[in-house]
Amino acid sequence: MKARSWMLWTALALSTVLPLWIAGDADFGGADDLARQAIEKIAPDYRPWFQPVFEPASGEIASLLFAVQAALGAGVIGYWLGLSAGIERARERSRQGKDQGKGEIKAREPHAD
Repeated sequence: MKARSWMLWTALALSTVLPLWIAGDADFGGADDLARQAIEKIAPDYRPWFQPVFEPASGEIASLLFAVQAALGAGVIGYWLGLSAGIERARERSRQGKDQGKGEIKAREPHAD
């Protein structure tokens, strides 16, 4: 690999590992927990407007459902991007074919039966 590729891979690895190493044994809580704590601190007698429709049995199941949701979303976005790129390539090929065929008379080949 070229030196630039090695530098990019090293930067990618450091940007992935370095924050986790610096954080050490930090407790990674969700934004929902932080919001709940802030609301309890500001207005201790606050009552939620509604209750969740479905509450997973454990944190692991909640994480699994979140991961499945993220994977489905990524799949839909990836499909759309791939389809859009394919359509654009087909349009470009069609434009190139029309440009090349201008002014030319193409002879049909005899059909062998």
